[in-house]
Formats: sequence, structure tokens, C-alpha cells
Amino acid sequence: MVDRHQVMNFRVRAQQLDRDDGTLADTAVLDLGVQNTGPDGGRWALAVRGVDVTALSDTDLVLLWTVRGAPHLYRRADVAKVASAVEPFSEADAGKRIYDAAKPLKAAGIDTLAGLDEIADRMRAIVSTPTVKGVVSGRLATMLPEPYLRFCRPCDATHVYEMPFRLAAVRAGLELQLDTSPPVLRRITGFRKAAAAGDRFDLIRGYLRLLGPATPKQVADYLDAPVKDVKARWPDDVIEVTVDREVRSLLAADEEALESADAMVTRLLGPFDLFLQAKDRATLVPDAAHAKELWPVLGRPGAVLVDGELVGTWRPRKSGRTFAVAVQPWHRLSDATRKAITAQAEHLAAYRSVSLGGVDFGS
Repeated sequence: MVDRHQVMNFRVRAQQLDRDDGTLADTAVLDLGVQNTGPDGGRWALAVRGVDVTALSDTDLVLLWTVRGAPHLYRRADVAKVASAVEPFSEADAGKRIYDAAKPLKAAGIDTLAGLDEIADRMRAIVSTPTVKGVVSGRLATMLPEPYLRFCRPCDATHVYEMPFRLAAVRAGLELQLDTSPPVLRRITGFRKAAAAGDRFDLIRGYLRLLGPATPKQVADYLDAPVKDVKARWPDDVIEVTVDREVRSLLAADEEALESADAMVTRLLGPFDLFLQAKDRATLVPDAAHAKELWPVLGRPGAVLVDGELVGTWRPRKSGRTFAVAVQPWHRLSDATRKAITAQAEHLAAYRSVSLGGVDFGS
């Protein structure tokens, strides 16, 4: 039997949230991908893991649409293996990952993987130079037949379905240019997908290593993949542990780490930090009201992590060059904890290149 406190501390250490210094090369979350959504996205996730992000550029990092179609940061040196790792496991998996776009393809007798390759071939031809996403989408709509297209009522225009568009980009050897809005796509220099990802970049092993212990369903939910495909690729070198009366798996090599000492650290996690992406939300936040606050349908806040526990939410408050952090604690915080949170808010303000106007701890 493993209690949730052990699980939380294991993940803090596995994701290196307990360190103050690190490099891209030794940052474990980059093996699985760091979601880059919002102003406190991928680079902030690296910063809270001790990476000096001030000098990072696109020579170090590459931004790709991968897991769940979301933009993720990776080391540029790893792009070939990452491209192999994020491939759909099967035709059924590809169909599940592209949601409602699969139905018209199937009705037209087009295999989903073949459809993704068709979109990828067209995209690569279009993106001979850096090209804004909307231009790529518009040109694709004139080149592809009806099963690939949908009418977008808000735009009053016909587009390629969004998820096939995103998932085909890596197949086309395309990256997202950093810090562009709307997104600009460009070719990855010298791109060639690796024949195999290897254990380090395997998505199932990565989830177990960084977000374990876990069940096949939790991993499948994270990937938007069928449980059957995940089970078929489940690692052999795992042990079973019971968490919250549920049997889960952990890589055998991590058994000792699961039993290690507490992780005493305070961090302000961005809304889409990997720590918050675990699919056992009741383990992360047992209180249903707190979970609803942390994961609303729209407008996610960040989370306050203190000594292995999520203790509240935070939101930025910016006015000109003055920046404040509004914290909503879930219980009374000690003076020492408030001081540690304020220090992290200073770190966040420095990361954003603004002055910290203060931290509001609510009522």
C-alpha cells in the first residue's frame, strides 16, 4: 500500500521540482515534452526546475504540436526520436487522436494514417519558407478533398480539421517558430524521423517515470490513445503498487525513489505544468471543490505547491510593468510558507521582466 503523500513527493522529485540548478540536458520533463501554453508555459516550467531560461533560443529548443495536439517544447537535439515517439500506435489510435475528423475519412474509405500522411505531404510543400498557420490552412483547403475539410461557422470559411492539421505537422517535419502569435510554421532543418524512439522518449515509460504510479487508462487519457493500444505496449519491467485502493504500475527502477524522504520545496506551477497533467486528479487534489477551482472548464489558474502538497491556486495580476500575484489558499498558511511563496512570486516577476507589486493572499 502506497499513500498519496508518497506519490506526490515521488513526482516532485522525479520532475526535479526540488532542485535549484539544472541544464536542458539533465531536465527529465523534456523527454516527455513540456507543454507551452500561456505566458507561464514551457519556459516557466523549465525555470521552476532550476534551468536558466534567459539565454535559451530556438537553437536549444524546438516547439512541436504533439501530445493531445498541444504545443510542447523539446531539446532540438532530440527531435528525431521525439518524432518517432509521438507517432500514433495504430490506425485505431490515430482515429481516436483526431476526434471527429476520423468519421468523414472513414466514410470515404481513407485510412487515418494515410490521411495524416496526405496532409503532411501537402503541408511540407506549402511551408518552403516560414508561413503563418492561417495561410497554410487556407492553402490546404484548396488542395484537399471534402473528407479532410469542415465548415467553420465563426470564420464563415472551410478549413482542414484542426487535429489532423496539428498532428500532421511533425510528420511533415515542421516546427512552430518560438514566440509567434498567430503561430508560424517552418521546416525543421535536416529533419529525419528516427527509426525508433528508445526507452528514454517512450511516452508510456515517460508517464510512469514522471507521473507514476499509474494505470493504463490514466496513461491512455493523457495521450488521447485507446487503452487497448497502451496495454499492448505496457513495459515488462514494472511493479504493482496500490494507491487509493487502486492497483497501479511503477517502473521497477523507481521503487526505492517512491519510498524516499519528503520533498520540501515551494513552487508556483503554471496552469499546464506537467505536475498538474496527471490523470489521477483525485490523488493530486482529494477535495472536489478545490479540484473544480484548479481545473475549471476555461481559464485555468496556476497551482501553489508546498512540500509535496498542492495548497491553493494563483493568478497573475499585471498593470503596465507592475506585476502582482493573487493567491487563493485552501487553508491557513504559515508565515514561513507565505514568505516562501513571495520569494517564488519574485522569481516569476523576474522571469516576466517586470517588478513585483506584491502578493495578495486573499481573505
